[in-house]
Amino acid sequence: MFRSRAKEEKAPTADKALVTDSKQSRDPQAPKGRPTPKRSEARSQRRSVANTPMTRKEAAKRQRETRRVQMEKQRQALASGDERYLPARDKGPVRKFARDFIDSRFNVAEFFLPMAVVILVLSMVRVAQLQNIALLLWLVVIVLIVLDSIFAGFRLRKQLAERFPGHNRRGAVFYGLLRALQMRRLRLPKPQVKRGERP
Repeated sequence: MFRSRAKEEKAPTADKALVTDSKQSRDPQAPKGRPTPKRSEARSQRRSVANTPMTRKEAAKRQRETRRVQMEKQRQALASGDERYLPARDKGPVRKFARDFIDSRFNVAEFFLPMAVVILVLSMVRVAQLQNIALLLWLVVIVLIVLDSIFAGFRLRKQLAERFPGHNRRGAVFYGLLRALQMRRLRLPKPQVKRGERP
């Protein structure tokens, strides 16, 4: 009633501006300028991007890269004992127990390599007595390794049967005995238990 003419003229233009602004903010197509695609269309677009044809060189490069990443993860897993990235032959609770069982005990077989070097040096010396000692040592070492392996294999088989009755234990004893032939510091995956510790 007491408003000035200038204010009355400005008021409708401000109202119009507010209406257009609110329309633009509510309209979902205004910022994009295109309708939202259907789910099936979006899926087919993603597939087409994934299946874009690559040259043989690009495909080989990508394959090499993925193989390199997998090998790096596997190498780290062999050092840390991470089950997720271990090779198939080392995976599973049965194989882990076999590793821990072998790593927790002294194995005669793991000392075979250093003993073999000593025996070889003795056998190369041209003294008949030393050569006889070297031959005797060979026999003693081989007998000790065989006896220790039989004992370890028997105990490992028994403990696997007790602890993992429903699991596939095939090849686990042989896997453990092969590990026993390696020197402790060269074993992969790295030993996770100390000597004398219960697995």
